[in-house]
Amino acid sequence: MYQYTDFDRHFVRQRAAQYRDQLERHLRGELGTDEFRALRLQNGWYIQRHAPMLRVAVPYGELSARQLRQLAHIARTYDRQPDGPFAGQGGYGHFTTRQNLQYNWIPLVDSATVMELLADVDMHGIQTSGNCIRNITSDAFAGIAPDEIVDPRPYAEILRQWSTLHPEFAHLPRKFKIAISGALEDRAAIGWHDIGLQLKRDDAGHIGFQVFVGGGMGRTPIPGIEISPFVAWDHILVFIEAVVRVYNLAGRRDNLYKARIKILVKAEGQKFVDAVNEEYRRILADDPAGHEQLIPQAELDRVKASFVDPAGVKAEPAVTLDDGDPAFARWLARNVHGHRLSGYRAVTLSLKRVGIAPGDMSADVMDTAAALAERFSHGELRVSHRQNLVLPWVREADLAELFQAARAAGFATPNAGLLTDQIACPGGDFCALANARSLPLAAEIAERYQDVDELVDLGEIDLHISGCINSCGHHHSGHIGILGVDKDGAEWYQLTLGGSDGSTLSGTTTPGKVIGPSFAADEIADAIEAVLNTYQRDRLSGERFIDAVKRLGLDPFKTAANAVRVSTAKAPA
Repeated sequence: MYQYTDFDRHFVRQRAAQYRDQLERHLRGELGTDEFRALRLQNGWYIQRHAPMLRVAVPYGELSARQLRQLAHIARTYDRQPDGPFAGQGGYGHFTTRQNLQYNWIPLVDSATVMELLADVDMHGIQTSGNCIRNITSDAFAGIAPDEIVDPRPYAEILRQWSTLHPEFAHLPRKFKIAISGALEDRAAIGWHDIGLQLKRDDAGHIGFQVFVGGGMGRTPIPGIEISPFVAWDHILVFIEAVVRVYNLAGRRDNLYKARIKILVKAEGQKFVDAVNEEYRRILADDPAGHEQLIPQAELDRVKASFVDPAGVKAEPAVTLDDGDPAFARWLARNVHGHRLSGYRAVTLSLKRVGIAPGDMSADVMDTAAALAERFSHGELRVSHRQNLVLPWVREADLAELFQAARAAGFATPNAGLLTDQIACPGGDFCALANARSLPLAAEIAERYQDVDELVDLGEIDLHISGCINSCGHHHSGHIGILGVDKDGAEWYQLTLGGSDGSTLSGTTTPGKVIGPSFAADEIADAIEAVLNTYQRDRLSGERFIDAVKRLGLDPFKTAANAVRVSTAKAPA
């Protein structure tokens, strides 16, 4: 993991002190609501439906056990959930699809204290909100994946430091998201980001980035396009600066819904690409020696020094695991993953079980996960795009013991990548922007599909749920996507099929297609069941759900889903 320097620590502590001054002036009435709003958002503080919400950055998903324990302490001490599954447990946090953690019940009066507690463990909420470059995300298996080309974490860290409080990009037309993948398998969904970076090696072995620009979900889902097949690693900040400069100057500021870079890229096409390349050349021409713009080798080496294997970790002989216990065998098959080091595995700690919203963890459960990381993974965890935790340094010889401990703690649901390993946003239960609730629907689906054998038979299916068109639940990229919509004050849901995030499982980055009119809240789960029944009936031997949708088209699934309606007259157009 990256180790903060004295400068880094001074920076986040000074930022926390600055925020305390701003908060106290606001509480005294010296700083108006509108003035304070911009300042709190710069530090990740929102006002949601019921209470303030804090979004904490977990850069590229890396988290230490010490940090997780501090997050648990904050939840237990300051989060005040009045009811729900964690009532009486102090509070909880919610891990998001963008490798952040959110609190939903911290009183604003305590917000400066929370910022100081985060700074004590090298954490903050800077640039988790606002029209700036947000938290850099990456592969949860970075640095350990067997298919890795180049470890993306050092580059992600350099990008994080470069973009944090970058004065030129503090007030972009809209929020801006960057994701990096360094493996053959894209586990970071780079095609759905404003900038997606794929690390590569050219024929001579030189490292560089394939650059995609203009991806995004929301009201207009558009996959990113390739803007450069290869940018040398030391030039990547210059190239990204050129992209963001062009966007900053030409992006729409007159229309919130057309302000994202994807709209500009789609409208301008090759003109946008030409403008970026011209700006790229101009920046380099202004500094031909590269003293100010290019990444120095010494800086890369400095950052890389943090991303080494933990002390004592080295390849070991592979272990033959006794999978005679069916429950252990299922867990090995679904939640235990390959590793670049012989004798080691990565393990998913599932945050998906009946009665708990996807990504949610109580303070007590956070402490338990931290203890597992200390005991089995050298004190390190990862936050995954799928709203789970990953232990990256588990010895094969310890897997049986870890399984028992994970099962006792509720982390061993053997469903990684299956239907009930759902992605869902907090929806209308918390978010003031949501049109419908996401969490009750996620719970209903989880309750219907508890039979592990049935889940395994259905195979790998990405089910994503968003409570509104902002797509925080990434419904567009789900093999099955669900979008909450408002119809005359009632909750309705659109159903989409065939979406993909660009992974090998899903194929090319593609938005799902809506099948028919919206479904009422009491119909949508039945509609999904009808879709899955159709898949089981019509699939070829060994055919995955996403492949069956591509082969069969939408019509048979649409017919089955529409048949569950209580009344066709009930369904709005």
